[in-house]
Amino acid sequence: MKTFRIASRIRMASPMIHLPEVERLSPACIRILGGNPSKFTLQGTNTYLLGTGPDRLLIDTGEGKPSWIAALQRTLKEEKATVQYALITHWHHDHVGGISQLLEHSPQTVIYKNSPAEGQLNISEGQKFEVEGVTLTAIHTPGHTTDHIAFVLREEDALFTGDNVLGQGTAVFEDLSTYLKSLAKMEKLVSGRGYPGHGPVLLQASATISEYISHRHQREQQVLQTLASTRDDDTWTPMELVKIIYRDVSESLHIPAAHGVIQILRKLRDEDRVILEDGDSWRLKDRSNL
Repeated sequence: MKTFRIASRIRMASPMIHLPEVERLSPACIRILGGNPSKFTLQGTNTYLLGTGPDRLLIDTGEGKPSWIAALQRTLKEEKATVQYALITHWHHDHVGGISQLLEHSPQTVIYKNSPAEGQLNISEGQKFEVEGVTLTAIHTPGHTTDHIAFVLREEDALFTGDNVLGQGTAVFEDLSTYLKSLAKMEKLVSGRGYPGHGPVLLQASATISEYISHRHQREQQVLQTLASTRDDDTWTPMELVKIIYRDVSESLHIPAAHGVIQILRKLRDEDRVILEDGDSWRLKDRSNL
């Protein structure tokens, strides 16, 4: 039977603040919510209408909710503007699902995406997109997904973080090592605000990204300490680790938390610090590496 030397507690997620369906965040940036709130999408997917002239840029398209395209149409009418380009941060449905609605309303809009689908154009590292009042530079930042793109807004020294960094809570990722490299890259890009794929505006993007990096290292240490809390030959499944490390988090979030723990374990295995045994059981290789 396992006995525990640690019982690290984490803070419960803070309540979600209200965000208006449409809100001007700066002279050149309007946020339009995707109309799809949930525990995973927070207040809904953020889409951003950018520019100050008649031709605008749009970042992401939500998941195709009727309320989103209606809000976008109203906003464009008020702004006396059209969408020249739509830039997609990554392939997840809640960011690409509204593309068909957008094209029905605005067939002249050109869709850009890293690893594009048919009819779309590619986004590459360092590529620039410009409309009146806005200059965006694309930065390839894999981690949340392999095709993930962030955008630097030169005029505001601000960063559109996509789903690598959220306005509240932490993000999920496909590969932890890759994700940490992208966070380190993003941390140095701007000194101003962050516009995330979900949640409220980040007052200082670099500070939040630094917190994300520290948080991921903290989680890694919690995994190592929990593995070391029992005998050397004891093994742990990812969900057993979650029930200790995330004990103060709702069980409804334990499955996505287990995904993160698995990514930590894989990173530690690549570093030769843990061993995978019996399919889904893990143990510490050497206590001296803690």
